[in-house]
Amino acid sequence: MEFDKDLRSIQEVRDLVARAKAAQAEYAAFSQEQVDHLVEAIATACAAQAERLAKMAVEETGFGVWQDKVLKNLLGSTMTYESIKDQKTVGILREDREKRIWEVAVPVGVVAALIPSTNPTSTVMYKTLIALKAGNAIVISPHPGAQNCILETYSVIAKAVSAAGAPAGLVQCVRVPTMEGTAALLKHRQVGMILATGGEAMVRAAYCSGNPALGVGPGNGPSYIEKSADIPLAVRRIFDSKTFDNGTICASEQSIVTEQCIRDRVVAEVEKQGGYFMTPEESDRVGRFIMRANGTMNPKIVGRSAQTIAQMAGISIPEGTRVLLSCQTTVGKENPYSREKLCPILAFYVEDGWESACRRSIEILQNEGVGHTMTIHSEDLSVIREFALKKPVSRLLVNTPGALGGVGAATGLQPALTLGCGAVGGSATSDNVGPMNLLNIRRVAFGLRELQEIRGGVPAPEPAAKKAAPASAGGDTRCAASLSREEIEAITRTVLARLGR
Repeated sequence: MEFDKDLRSIQEVRDLVARAKAAQAEYAAFSQEQVDHLVEAIATACAAQAERLAKMAVEETGFGVWQDKVLKNLLGSTMTYESIKDQKTVGILREDREKRIWEVAVPVGVVAALIPSTNPTSTVMYKTLIALKAGNAIVISPHPGAQNCILETYSVIAKAVSAAGAPAGLVQCVRVPTMEGTAALLKHRQVGMILATGGEAMVRAAYCSGNPALGVGPGNGPSYIEKSADIPLAVRRIFDSKTFDNGTICASEQSIVTEQCIRDRVVAEVEKQGGYFMTPEESDRVGRFIMRANGTMNPKIVGRSAQTIAQMAGISIPEGTRVLLSCQTTVGKENPYSREKLCPILAFYVEDGWESACRRSIEILQNEGVGHTMTIHSEDLSVIREFALKKPVSRLLVNTPGALGGVGAATGLQPALTLGCGAVGGSATSDNVGPMNLLNIRRVAFGLRELQEIRGGVPAPEPAAKKAAPASAGGDTRCAASLSREEIEAITRTVLARLGR
């Protein structure tokens, strides 16, 4: 009998989780050296296949630029490994001798990893590395639109971990992806943590599953060019970011906010570096193409070049155009330019000064992307400090490309392809998610004080019906709790003297 696809998917998920649970129980006995050997083997194998897998991802999804996806694959493998290789994640992590507390690593168990179509191969590498570094097993759930390249990446990893001595079932991948199967994975009671990277609906489903989950949120980061900035360098960084893999990283800039006093210089530099300011009519035509009727981003624009988007929208742009820009004065759900656009399209806002630019940036973030990321280009530390104190983001990136800075490639942040948005963005963390997010800490606490010391030497209240205390050897009938230490020592010496000691 041939079962329906949804039933086969659900049963596959159940089998995979059961195997993963058994494998993790065995893996929990591995030493730190054995764990580190395993993650090094994964990173090495993935880096060796970075170009091949990048080309597969672009061919299958149509998103982005394969040369940039090579770098993403190296971020998900080599860069991630280098950042975590020296982390202690097994056994006793720390001993506080003064407070007499030990901190012990406890893996969460089975990690369910949801993989997006925008960064498919690199996300598989990254999530597998951090899950195994933390002592967990992982079950990979592929996006149907990138299933083949995800399965191929899994195959590379599976061969590497098997050769390195991993228990069978430690790394697995769903081969029959369905919505029903994904729901079964999210809700499975043996799943210890969900790593949700992808669309907003999928992330919400992860948080509603009943299992612990670490998810992301939409990015809609403005990039503020302040009057003290190196304008050519600022524009170059923004364009480097926005055109990297055709804008598929959610930390990439979605709008430029600048000041009236430098507007002309910024506009001239944008045009010099390949930006094209659309006319109001062209902006309207492209704007209607950015969003679908239901208010969500049109997948046809995701990861496409400026030239391809212009052709699809029916406008003519100069040869060599890298980024499309639209001058805007409003922010709202009905304005597609003030929302997330995972492609080389930027809104362009001009404000009177940094205070007004600060307010505009907050307005953009609260419209969409709150808690995620924004960038600022400035040499004025006082302005940077004000933005740091007021912006509702988890990452404020200074003088760096947003896409590469947000994921930790161009900054000192943890290299990551799961970027938490904090409570304000509906996420359980504001971190660039790493191994320490995928284990719990057991604390062993030794006693430091007795009850009498905690009370500060104050005697306990006497019971209402207290029996008369017997006379002491010295005839003193006072309660022992009311005697001083010196009096107790004197009585003790007296008793010992009478006993001839």
